[in-house]
Amino acid sequence: MSTDRKQSGFKQRTRVDDALAALRDAVDPHGRAEEVPLAEADGRTLAATMAAPASVPSAPEAAMDGYAVRAGDTFGASDRSPEVLREVDAEPTEGTVGPDEALRVHTGSALPEGADAVVMIEQVEPIADEVEVFDAVAEGENVAAAGEDVETGQHLYDPGHVLRPSDLGLLKSVGVTEVPVFEKPEVTVIPTGDELVQADPGPGETIETNGLTVARFVERWGGNATELDVVPDDEDALKDAIRSGLDGELVVTSGGSSVGERDLLPEVLEDLGEIVVHGVALKPGHPFGFAVCEGTPVLMLPGYPVATIVNAVQFLRPAIKRAMDAPLPPHPTTEAELDRKIASEPGVRTFARVRLEERPDEPLPAAVPTRVSGSGVLSSVALADGWVVVDEAAEGIDAGETVAVQDWEARQ
Repeated sequence: MSTDRKQSGFKQRTRVDDALAALRDAVDPHGRAEEVPLAEADGRTLAATMAAPASVPSAPEAAMDGYAVRAGDTFGASDRSPEVLREVDAEPTEGTVGPDEALRVHTGSALPEGADAVVMIEQVEPIADEVEVFDAVAEGENVAAAGEDVETGQHLYDPGHVLRPSDLGLLKSVGVTEVPVFEKPEVTVIPTGDELVQADPGPGETIETNGLTVARFVERWGGNATELDVVPDDEDALKDAIRSGLDGELVVTSGGSSVGERDLLPEVLEDLGEIVVHGVALKPGHPFGFAVCEGTPVLMLPGYPVATIVNAVQFLRPAIKRAMDAPLPPHPTTEAELDRKIASEPGVRTFARVRLEERPDEPLPAAVPTRVSGSGVLSSVALADGWVVVDEAAEGIDAGETVAVQDWEARQ
C-alpha cells in the first residue's frame, strides 16, 4: 500500500451501487454444469431448460371417490328418481364400464375403459349388485384428463431458475430423476490478524468468528467454502494464502482491509493484482474493497464482525450468485413502525440493526433500533430481527415512520 493511501485514509468513498456494478463486471459466471440426483437439487440453479418428458396424469383419472359411469346413463337422476345401474365387480384398471353400468373408483384411480365421468360417492347408494345414482353428471365431470396437470413437452423452467421443494416434486411427477445444475462456486475464506485465536483468548487476544460466519454464509448462498486457518499480519503469509484460492471463483478475506500500519491486505493485493475499489460509502464497514488477482476477484471484508456481515451480505452474496449465473432475490421484508429516530450520515448508506416487537393494539410491529454504530458488537446483529436501510440521500429516519425491516439472514 502506498504511503499516500495510508495518509489520505478514505477521503473518497465509492458509492455502494457503483462498487456493486464494478464487482459484477469483475465476476465472470463460470458456466460449469453437473447432473445431480433430484433429491439433492434443492436450492441449486438450473443450467438448462427443463421440459416435461411425460404427461401428468398419463391417462384419465378419477378426481373423486365414487363410481365411474357413462354420463348419458345418469341423465335425469335425482333424489326422488334415482337411476339404477349394475355394479361391475372389478378393479378400475381391469374392468370395463358398459351401458347402464358403474364401477367403484377412488381418487387417482385410472378411469376404466368405457367410462367418461365419475359420480361422487355421496350421490350413490349401493344395493346388492346395483347402485342408485341420485345426481346426473356431465361427460368429463369429476375426471382429471390426461395431461391436465402437465402435458408432454410442456416448458417448465429456464436456466438460472433456483429449484425449490415444490419444483422437485413437479419434476419427479413427470419422471425426472436427475437435473442439470451449475456447479457451486469455489470460495476461499481467509480470516486474518495476529490477535485472533480459536479459543481461550489471553490478554490482547480475540476469538476468531468471521471465518465461521462467512463460510456458512457462502454455503447458504450456494457456494463451496474452503475456510483457512487464521493468517497472521505478515505479507508473505497473506500472499501465500490468497494465491491458494486463486484457482477458484472468489477469495474473501476478513480483517486488515483499512489504512492502519497493520492493515497489510491492500498492499499485498496491489502486488498480486489490481485494486478496483477500496473504501465504500457504507456504515458499518466502509473499509471494504476488492481487487482482481490473476482473473479472480478477492474481496476484503473489514475485521469487525458486524462490518464483516454487512459487507458480506451486500457484496459477497451478489458475487456468489453472479459466479453461478443465479438470480439475486430481494431480501424478505417486514413493515414496521420505527420506535425511535435513526440518525445517519448524508452520502452514506446506513444499515441500522433493529428488533421487532409485536403490539397487539397496533397494525404494525415496532422496529426498535439496537445499534447504528458499533461494528464490533456482534450480539447487536446476531440478536436483531433484521436491519433498516437508510439511503444515502436521507439524513436519518424519524420515529413513527413506516420502515421495511430486511431479513438479511433468510436462506436464499
